Amino acid sequence: MGALAAALIISATASQVFAHGDVVPQAVDTTGLKNLGADFLASNPYRKDKTAIRIGDSAFNQNCARCHGLGAISGGIAPDLRYLPVADEGDEVFLQRIRKGAVRDGRVYMPPFEGTLSQEAMWAIRTWLETVHEE
Repeated sequence: MGALAAALIISATASQVFAHGDVVPQAVDTTGLKNLGADFLASNPYRKDKTAIRIGDSAFNQNCARCHGLGAISGGIAPDLRYLPVADEGDEVFLQRIRKGAVRDGRVYMPPFEGTLSQEAMWAIRTWLETVHEE
């Protein structure tokens, strides 16, 4: 195998390995949402809030849809978030994953968003996700 062919194979493989870790988070304008402070809340304070739904829709498309799919309908790269449990039951799972991300065997399956997205932006995304929930 030629050096060029080997380099192309390595390059293609490397991009697949880091596919979930190379997303540059986009800023989320949370104007209009109540400021939540520094301590993370255990449950969604914006549930069914129209402003949070609008902001969360945009934030999801900018930061999550690449892996979780438009409308949260996964194409197989990451979980389909329409099936995330609603209410407090799903809040704990959602908050843990969006804050800390997911790494297995040294591979980034989801980058951590804590320190990048505000708590307000995270809860706005969660609020929007509940509007597309399916059983």
